[in-house]
Amino acid sequence: MGWFSKSDKDFFLSTTTPEGITRGQYLGVVNGEAVIGANIFRDMFASVRDVVGGRAGGYERALSGARDAAVEGLIEAAKELGANGVIGIDFDYEVLGETNGMMMVAVSGTAVKL
Repeated sequence: MGWFSKSDKDFFLSTTTPEGITRGQYLGVVNGEAVIGANIFRDMFASVRDVVGGRAGGYERALSGARDAAVEGLIEAAKELGANGVIGIDFDYEVLGETNGMMMVAVSGTAVKL
């Protein structure tokens, strides 16, 4: 069973094809990306957290914001195709940059019109 979002009654996101929903028309693959840069102070406090234990809240908030931005880009791309949902959503995370100072969040899926 996949994740299914009903936060927007006119648009849905799902990691699978939700049960009880008849597939309409596949409109194509859509994606959204967001890149965040590492901050020296956040890095410094994260290494302190690594030593004493606990969670790196600054990184978690930054990653959550990047993930939200990537999903917003995915939804915009799907709506441009006339879709009212995206199925088969997949999230990917990559470290970028010469010194690994950036992280990219990418989300992709298949735009559908039901």
